Amino acid sequence: MSEKNLAFVFPGQASQYVGMAADFLENFELARAYFEQANEIMEMDLKKICVQGPEEELKKTFITQPAIFVHSVIVATLLEERGIVPVAVAGHSLGEYSALVAAGVLDFEAGLKLVRQRSRLMYEAGQKRPGTMGAIIGLEREAVLEICEDLKDEGVIQPANFNSPGQIALSGEKNVVHKALELAREKGARKAVELVVSGAFHSPLMQSAEEGLALALRETHFKDPAMPFYSNVTTESSTSGEAIKELLLHQLTKPVRWEGLIKNMAADGFTQMVEVGPGKVLKGLIKRIDRSVSCAICGTVEQFNAVTGDE
Repeated sequence: MSEKNLAFVFPGQASQYVGMAADFLENFELARAYFEQANEIMEMDLKKICVQGPEEELKKTFITQPAIFVHSVIVATLLEERGIVPVAVAGHSLGEYSALVAAGVLDFEAGLKLVRQRSRLMYEAGQKRPGTMGAIIGLEREAVLEICEDLKDEGVIQPANFNSPGQIALSGEKNVVHKALELAREKGARKAVELVVSGAFHSPLMQSAEEGLALALRETHFKDPAMPFYSNVTTESSTSGEAIKELLLHQLTKPVRWEGLIKNMAADGFTQMVEVGPGKVLKGLIKRIDRSVSCAICGTVEQFNAVTGDE
C-alpha cells in the first residue's frame, strides 16, 4: 500500500454492532490493554457490551461513541505498528476524535475522556431539548435546503450531514423533521425516513452540549497534528491543534460536510483511503462521492490482514 497518498478515515455513530472488536481482543494483546484502560476510564464494562451486547445497550449514545472510538483507535494503532501510516486523516462526526489520535493531536486516554464527555453531553442535550433526525435519499441538495427554508418558521430544522450526492440527513424538532420528510417524499425523494437517534445531533438543539464540551476542550492539551486533519465543519485541512479545538466545538451544532471534505481530500491528492473501525459506511459514501478514490475497509482481523498483506 503506497504511503504518499494514504489517508485514514474514521466512522461515526451507527457503525457499531454486537461482537465488534471481539476478534482483535482474541488476537492482540494491545486490544486487550486498550479495552482494560477504557473500562477504567468509562467506569463500566465497555468491552463486554461491545462483544456481547445487548444491542439496546450498545445503541445508547453514551456507550456507542466510546465503543466506536476504542475499536477505531486499536485498529489504527495496529496498522501503524505494521508500518501502514497515513499522511492525512478525517473522521465522520465522532470519528474526528479517532482521527485526532491517529494524527498525534491527542493520546488514547485524553481522546476517550473527551468522547465520554461528548457522548454524555449529547445524550443529555437530547433529553433536555428532544429532537430527531431524518435521512433523505434521492433529492438534490438545493431541494433539501429549500425544504428547511420553508419550515424554518415552524421550529428548529437544518441539514445535519451532507453525506454524499443525494444522501442528506436533517436534524431538528420532531414535528418539523416529520413535516420535512413528508415534503421530501412529495418532491420525489427515493427514501425519506426518521433515524433512530437519541437527539437532534448537529443542530442548535445540541447547544447545551456545546457549552459543556467547551470546558472539557479547554482543559485538554491539543498538539498540532503531524499530518493534515480535514474538518467536518470547514471541509478544509487544519494543522493547528488550537484551531481544531474550536472546530470540534462547532461540530456539535453545525452540519457534517462529508461530501465536500472527501472532494477536497481527493483534490489534494489523497486518493487511497482506509476506513479504520467498525462497519463500512464511509466506503459506500466515498464511492458515491468520487469513484477515483479507492477505500479499503479495516474493522475486523480478516480485513486487517488483507490490508497489511498478512493473509
